[in-house]
Amino acid sequence: MDESTACRTVQQVFSLVRAQGSTDHLGERISQLAHSLQAATLAQQFHASEDTILRALLHDIGRFIPAAEKMESMTAADGTYVGKASYELVGERYLRSLGFSEKICALVGAHVVAKRYLTAVEDGHWEALSESSKTTLRYQGGPFTDAEVAEARKDPLLGDKLAVRRWDDQAKDPDMTTPDLQSFEDMAVRSLLRSTGC
Repeated sequence: MDESTACRTVQQVFSLVRAQGSTDHLGERISQLAHSLQAATLAQQFHASEDTILRALLHDIGRFIPAAEKMESMTAADGTYVGKASYELVGERYLRSLGFSEKICALVGAHVVAKRYLTAVEDGHWEALSESSKTTLRYQGGPFTDAEVAEARKDPLLGDKLAVRRWDDQAKDPDMTTPDLQSFEDMAVRSLLRSTGC
């Protein structure tokens, strides 16, 4: 992939993220765009790698790509919409099809796995989740079993997966200041060029 193709690809992905500027983040007090930018900013503050920062930025991409319209909706008992089923796997496949690194794709695809893991192993994690996160977790299989926890601990990317999940859980502050989306474009282009061997 050459640089101009990488730039166009990143602009395509970022246009989907940018379009979420006025949509709320599943009942939270911030927009989906602000949530994504906050997660990426938190990753930067922790000096994460560029791929991990991009994963934090794009962790919800599967919610708003065109294929998301065909996914099953999840609703709370009161009928409130709380998200799309398996959006993280759709996002993983989408980013992989565009040539993003395996690490970014794997981290995007593990978004729900990390939540299930943390609610199984950390006291208080379930209680700290927002109501919409608790509702979606029920759809997503609930906390991991002991066997699932043991299997997850074999994953060399588990630490990164959990870090991004924590940033996601924290990225709901209506007063947080972040860089704009455009400030992440060069990073995304570099990552895409690295992953495609350019």
